[in-house]
Amino acid sequence: MSDSDDTTPLPPDLRFLKILVTTLTVAMILGLVTITGLLVTRLGSAPSLPQLPDSVILPEGSTPAAVTFAQTWLVVVTEGGEILLYDRAGGPPVSRTTLP
Repeated sequence: MSDSDDTTPLPPDLRFLKILVTTLTVAMILGLVTITGLLVTRLGSAPSLPQLPDSVILPEGSTPAAVTFAQTWLVVVTEGGEILLYDRAGGPPVSRTTLP
Protein backbone atom coordinates (compact mmCIF):
# COMPACT_ATOMS: atom_id res chain seq x y z
CA MET A 1 0.00 0.00 0.00
CA SER A 2 1.15 3.45 -0.78
CA ASP A 3 0.71 6.58 1.31
CA SER A 4 -1.42 8.24 -1.35
CA ASP A 5 -4.19 5.69 -0.79
CA ASP A 6 -4.48 6.60 2.90
CA THR A 7 -4.99 10.33 2.41
CA THR A 8 -8.43 11.62 1.79
CA PRO A 9 -9.04 14.98 0.15
CA LEU A 10 -10.01 17.86 2.40
CA PRO A 11 -13.61 18.98 2.38
CA PRO A 12 -14.17 22.19 0.32
CA ASP A 13 -14.89 24.33 3.40
CA LEU A 14 -11.72 23.20 5.14
CA ARG A 15 -9.64 23.68 1.98
CA PHE A 16 -10.98 27.26 1.68
CA LEU A 17 -10.14 27.91 5.34
CA LYS A 18 -6.60 26.59 4.85
CA ILE A 19 -6.04 28.90 1.85
CA LEU A 20 -7.52 31.83 3.75
CA VAL A 21 -5.27 31.32 6.78
CA THR A 22 -2.19 30.95 4.59
CA THR A 23 -3.06 34.12 2.63
CA LEU A 24 -3.65 36.12 5.81
CA THR A 25 -0.36 34.87 7.27
CA VAL A 26 1.55 35.98 4.19
CA ALA A 27 -0.22 39.38 4.25
CA MET A 28 0.64 39.90 7.92
CA ILE A 29 4.30 38.98 7.36
CA LEU A 30 4.55 41.38 4.40
CA GLY A 31 2.88 44.13 6.44
CA LEU A 32 5.25 43.60 9.35
CA VAL A 33 8.28 43.70 7.05
CA THR A 34 6.96 46.89 5.41
CA ILE A 35 6.33 48.65 8.73
CA THR A 36 9.74 47.62 10.06
CA GLY A 37 11.42 48.87 6.90
CA LEU A 38 9.61 52.21 7.08
CA LEU A 39 10.52 52.67 10.74
CA VAL A 40 14.17 51.89 10.08
CA THR A 41 14.42 54.28 7.14
CA ARG A 42 12.42 57.12 8.72
CA LEU A 43 13.82 56.98 12.25
CA GLY A 44 17.37 56.14 11.24
CA SER A 45 18.22 59.63 10.02
CA ALA A 46 18.48 62.74 12.15
CA PRO A 47 15.62 65.21 11.69
CA SER A 48 16.44 68.33 9.76
CA LEU A 49 16.30 71.50 11.82
CA PRO A 50 14.32 74.50 10.58
CA GLN A 51 16.32 77.33 9.10
CA LEU A 52 16.39 80.65 10.90
CA PRO A 53 15.04 83.39 8.61
CA ASP A 54 17.64 85.88 7.34
CA SER A 55 15.59 88.80 8.69
CA VAL A 56 16.22 87.70 12.30
CA ILE A 57 19.18 89.48 13.90
CA LEU A 58 20.88 87.39 16.58
CA PRO A 59 22.96 89.10 19.29
CA GLU A 60 26.72 88.95 18.76
CA GLY A 61 28.15 85.52 19.67
CA SER A 62 24.78 83.80 19.99
CA THR A 63 24.23 80.40 18.40
CA PRO A 64 20.65 79.12 18.05
CA ALA A 65 19.98 75.79 19.79
CA ALA A 66 16.22 75.68 19.14
CA VAL A 67 13.76 77.66 17.03
CA THR A 68 9.99 77.78 17.51
CA PHE A 69 7.70 79.29 14.88
CA ALA A 70 4.30 80.63 15.94
CA GLN A 71 1.64 82.61 14.08
CA THR A 72 2.80 86.08 15.11
CA TRP A 73 6.21 85.55 16.68
CA LEU A 74 9.39 83.52 16.62
CA VAL A 75 11.28 82.16 19.65
CA VAL A 76 14.98 81.33 19.57
CA VAL A 77 16.72 79.52 22.42
CA THR A 78 20.46 80.07 22.28
CA GLU A 79 23.17 77.69 23.41
CA GLY A 80 24.15 80.32 25.97
CA GLY A 81 20.83 79.86 27.79
CA GLU A 82 18.87 82.86 26.52
CA ILE A 83 15.33 82.92 25.16
CA LEU A 84 14.92 85.52 22.42
CA LEU A 85 11.43 86.56 21.28
CA TYR A 86 11.18 88.04 17.80
CA ASP A 87 8.40 89.58 15.76
CA ARG A 88 7.46 87.34 12.82
CA ALA A 89 8.81 89.99 10.42
CA GLY A 90 12.29 89.65 11.98
CA GLY A 91 14.67 92.32 13.17
CA PRO A 92 16.22 92.58 16.62
CA PRO A 93 14.72 90.62 19.55
CA VAL A 94 11.60 92.11 21.12
CA SER A 95 12.27 90.38 24.44
CA ARG A 96 15.24 88.59 26.04
CA THR A 97 15.04 86.18 28.98
CA THR A 98 17.91 84.34 30.60
CA LEU A 99 17.31 80.73 31.61
CA PRO A 100 18.12 79.86 35.24
